[in-house]
Amino acid sequence: MSDIKLPSRYTITAALPYTNGPIHIGHLAGVYVPADIYARYLRSIGKDVAFVCGSDEHGVAISMKAKKEGVTPKDIIDKYHAIIKQSFMDFGITFDNYSRTSAPVHHKTASEFFINLYKKGDFIEETTAQLYDEEAQQFLADRFVIGTCPKCGNEEAYGDQCENCGSSLNATDLINPKSTITGTVPTTKETKHWFLPLDRYEEFLRNWILKGHKDDWKPNVYGQCKSWIDGGLEPRAVTRDLDWGIPVPVEGGEGKVLYVWFDAPIGYISSTKEWAAREGIDWEPYWKDENTKLVHFIGKDNIVFHCIIFPSMLKAEGSYILPENVPANEFLNLEGNKLSTSKNWAVWLHEYLVDFPEMQDSLRYTLTANAPETKDNDFTWKDFQARNNNELVAIFGNFINRVVVLTNKYYDGKVPAAGSLTNVDNETLEQLKKYPEIISSSIERYRFREAGQELMNLARLGNKYLADAEPWKVIKVDEERVKTIMNVALQIAAGLAVLSEPFLPFTSSKLKNILNLTSTEGSPGESWNDVSLKEELLKPDHQINKAELLFRKIEDSEIQAQLDKLEATKKANEYENKQVMPQKDTITFDDFSKLDMRVGTIIEAEKMAKAKKLLVLKVDTGLDVRTIVSGIAESFKPEDIVGKKVTVLVNLAPRALRGVDSEGMILMTENTDGKLVFVNPDEDGVGNGEGIS
Repeated sequence: MSDIKLPSRYTITAALPYTNGPIHIGHLAGVYVPADIYARYLRSIGKDVAFVCGSDEHGVAISMKAKKEGVTPKDIIDKYHAIIKQSFMDFGITFDNYSRTSAPVHHKTASEFFINLYKKGDFIEETTAQLYDEEAQQFLADRFVIGTCPKCGNEEAYGDQCENCGSSLNATDLINPKSTITGTVPTTKETKHWFLPLDRYEEFLRNWILKGHKDDWKPNVYGQCKSWIDGGLEPRAVTRDLDWGIPVPVEGGEGKVLYVWFDAPIGYISSTKEWAAREGIDWEPYWKDENTKLVHFIGKDNIVFHCIIFPSMLKAEGSYILPENVPANEFLNLEGNKLSTSKNWAVWLHEYLVDFPEMQDSLRYTLTANAPETKDNDFTWKDFQARNNNELVAIFGNFINRVVVLTNKYYDGKVPAAGSLTNVDNETLEQLKKYPEIISSSIERYRFREAGQELMNLARLGNKYLADAEPWKVIKVDEERVKTIMNVALQIAAGLAVLSEPFLPFTSSKLKNILNLTSTEGSPGESWNDVSLKEELLKPDHQINKAELLFRKIEDSEIQAQLDKLEATKKANEYENKQVMPQKDTITFDDFSKLDMRVGTIIEAEKMAKAKKLLVLKVDTGLDVRTIVSGIAESFKPEDIVGKKVTVLVNLAPRALRGVDSEGMILMTENTDGKLVFVNPDEDGVGNGEGIS
């Protein structure tokens, strides 16, 4: 194994997903797949692991969605908690406990945590002016206020953050604020709140992070922490005026709840308590024993909360350990654009499995290979197809299939005994024994992309060995040599079955079944270290099962279907965001009655010489045949519109365009693609010259 010191107990947390919608590939890539790889790996080397998570179910976004949909916040959280939890199960995320912050154990834990700090005098109590909606009769939480950002001028900044420039704001900083509940201009009203004085913990954080973790935390995490600390920390409110959340459990807290950023990270502790109670064990060592290693897996938008605020809370409480590492990832984009729940620009996990059933590992592998570990990365469907077809199918799957098929063909599925080993055989087996350490070294340094590629390198080793040895040719001249070749290849296959489990759990399970590599008499089966330590993972005469494909090829048509789905989403977003032309000045009926609009038919059409946009049309208006010049040449070919019924404004004053008198105007509009469309009568039997009124 590597020289990195491994504790005997681990508490692994994954960011609590917010229950205002389902989860997508960005969540999986940024947090849950790397956390699951880490937890699975640690279990495979025999470590005591508590891998906890749960749904984050409080906060203003839940209230906003409930108001918008005309339901209760509980309706929202129950719906999405079930969807999210099922998605995690479907993709093999092996939480020891998946809880929710609406659970009684969490309310009790968060309340006790608050009371403990309150009694110790760790909070500042202040009365401040907050925005208030007189019509709705309530204080406005940050996300219930929208206005102009004082720093960049964005007119749709929220009360806590401007999403245009990224600045953190207070609702009272906004210029021209408006309530998103009623649309009215809010007033200010005094209200009392409790604040965590982060400035008291500045020296502690400077020593703990900037000195203590300078060399082992990821640069993106360290850099963001340093920026916050160097910029000076200020007290931060831990309560807010809301009716959805955990009630503030002290006198004067009526009508107030714990701020979601305060209660959510405590959800890790309450989830651990829930798990420990179910298992009949003590939860405290997982949070209060110095021999426990605490690791938070999060996205970059949660760095401040997990590296500055939550550690300050734990430090203030006094009995908890601090995180050893917070390996935050950057963001994953989709086809060049930022993933967005509100714009439906995402690959939703529950929808993916409808289109690609039983292909969880193909997505897990691609997201690991393309994980945004140090910078934002892009998921594309073409890359997903290439990773699946060129790596999983052509390398990993191809090697296993050939080994299993040949073993069944030559030896009726029984592992042959190896004879004398050549230098190549010995070198190959020695390389196999090194892979557990190579892969574990990458995992322990949170380099999951690197670790996944090392796993694929082991499959490449097997493929090359088999291709070079050519047992299908050698069998004709040296049967004993083939037994050795197949024995070596089978050891590599068994190594892949064990080492792939953190990355490709469904594939590993299927491969272990094919190789009959299962536990016996209560033993755990082959473990991570066995690959290095055992002389043979598969003994001679061990019976394996028939071959079955581990992966299937993905066709171009399947990828095109996904691209078409995204294109439809893009069009829908463009249509929704399209600025409708504002209404013009009011006119009277007499003004309207002056317009003489008639049904006509285009009987001739040709391009105007030296004019890119203009067509010269002959139109039968029922009154006469007249010439009309129309700027539609970029949207229509002349031959395609001859015979087309149109609506014509016939009493428009003639106008000379490039020397041609145009005697009227044809009515047009645009569709959602921005393409010109004729405004014309669809009913049959409407003749030229009929008036439109």
